[in-house]
Amino acid sequence: MDDLVQDAVLRIGEVCGVDGRRIYVLVDRNKNLSDMFLDGDVLKNISVNSYIEIRKGFLSIIGRVEGEHVEDTAVALDDAGRHEDARSKRTLTVSLSGYIDQNSVFVGGTRELPLIGDEAYIVTREKIHLVHNLAAPGALCVNLATIFGEDFDVAFPVDRLFNTHIAIFGNTGSGKSNTLAILYQELLKTLDKRNSKAFRANAHFVLFDFNGEYAHKNCITERKKVYELSTRAKGGDRIPISADDFLDLDVLSILADATEKTQKPFIRRTLAFYRRVHGSDDPDQFIRNILLKRVRDALCMSDKVRAHLLIDYFEEILQLDDSYNDSTDIRADIEWHNKSQEFYFKSTGAFFGSSPDSVQETALYAAIQALTPSSSLLARVILFLYSQLIGDIIANRAQNEHIAPVINRLKSKKSDIDKLFHIGGAGKFWERNFVVVNLDDVNLDMKKTLPLLLSRKLYAEQKAASDSTSLSIIIDEAHNILSTDSFREAESWKDYRLETFEEIIKEGRKFGVFVTIASQRPNDISPTITSQAHNYFIHRLINERDLQTIASAVSYIDRVTEESIPNLPTGTCVFSGVASQMPLKINIRPLADDARPRSGNRQFSEIVPQLLLGV
Repeated sequence: MDDLVQDAVLRIGEVCGVDGRRIYVLVDRNKNLSDMFLDGDVLKNISVNSYIEIRKGFLSIIGRVEGEHVEDTAVALDDAGRHEDARSKRTLTVSLSGYIDQNSVFVGGTRELPLIGDEAYIVTREKIHLVHNLAAPGALCVNLATIFGEDFDVAFPVDRLFNTHIAIFGNTGSGKSNTLAILYQELLKTLDKRNSKAFRANAHFVLFDFNGEYAHKNCITERKKVYELSTRAKGGDRIPISADDFLDLDVLSILADATEKTQKPFIRRTLAFYRRVHGSDDPDQFIRNILLKRVRDALCMSDKVRAHLLIDYFEEILQLDDSYNDSTDIRADIEWHNKSQEFYFKSTGAFFGSSPDSVQETALYAAIQALTPSSSLLARVILFLYSQLIGDIIANRAQNEHIAPVINRLKSKKSDIDKLFHIGGAGKFWERNFVVVNLDDVNLDMKKTLPLLLSRKLYAEQKAASDSTSLSIIIDEAHNILSTDSFREAESWKDYRLETFEEIIKEGRKFGVFVTIASQRPNDISPTITSQAHNYFIHRLINERDLQTIASAVSYIDRVTEESIPNLPTGTCVFSGVASQMPLKINIRPLADDARPRSGNRQFSEIVPQLLLGV
């Protein structure tokens, strides 16, 4: 009898139309109140965006109300000719979400369509829990949100969420940073409790923080290593990188923005030259001997323009020696003879073309003979680049205007590279298994270069690692490096950067590499990267192009949910992906004040009193 009473209270109508996955339900006339009472409990009546249960035999079909409309019935007259009370017919438009099987497990998708006349019911709290249960019994879960409009938590399964690629989108102030922080805070807490030793040894996380939001002590975890990088001031942290990793063709090509067809082959030849020299018993003497021979060749040339150019390059090489005296004029004792088209030695008048031994008496020859190559690996690489270029120009194998720019770009970044990297030095990157790379005080050029360089290196290391390890690359403000509309770099290097991250996000999961991106402009990010994410947290978005990007990339978002995105409150988002049978609207739990990312607005109420006091 109790079941019959409950069904009588919960019944709200019956199916009156079936149009594919769109169902129409005619609501009983006595069920139009906003609330109902059952066993002393107040139940919310059916409304737009709420769930509805349609019973077809022993099968419970679950749908979501997308809309409703009211149709007035014809007005009848009683015997006295007076109008009877007008009645209205309320019809709900329902889209099917899934069904509850015989094992009381919610399954997304359509198994069967209801029939005309099937009864529709309010979904009880127990079945609401089944619909929003994302994890299998006994699965490892994290709790970080509640269902929008309800008061119960959603348990997110670790193995269908964090071993996937995640995208977090939302305009400024929508709660995006809080979602990113609590996502990994709860994961680290949960896994650390299970087996902290194995977790810290095998699971690695690196977060690229462009605005310094996550670097403070309590954000995400206290057990993290923060690299406070700076290109503006000395004394900041430096990322350790081995000499072998630095002497990599792709690494140097990335740092120098080398073109694929001319400059990259030149760097390849230079690296081969470098390894040949450093394979000798005395590398410093070996390179000096080579340079002395090239001094001789340069001063014996009959091409004035190229000869002076090569002397300029020898001067650049000497500048790399810390002990070199800048006041030394290496051209003081030589001069070009226009009629003979060759250099001659001022003190003796001997032409080098006919008296090559006179070259040994010049200041340039003496300076190169006394050259002490720098102990800095980057400075040595630049020295070898100049030496290779000089040799190529003498042998007519390269044109200066094609090759010189790549050396100039690397030289211009030398100061930044020295501040950001500890090349060949002691120390290891993974001092802790969670690393934050703070790029807030790094210039724009290196902000684009460093995440690419580091992600590529870590990805290559993870591919060679054992199957029991994982790497999570977390990129906040991802549009900074994954944008398709960047004009601050050559088109070829923008393509290379995007292709690198596209390869990671397409192939990385096979090697235990998972990417999380957060951005306020999903439309700016490469569509390949956006569409390859498996789980999405979508906060408030207003821009039409961003909404179109979400509509094309995220599957199974119904019309009502999609239309609600521009009006989502702060902290509320739509979750959709492989971890859920259907899109869910959830409230992300706000972090404590001391654990929140530093992404909030500065309050005038805090600023004005200080200004008034003259502080």
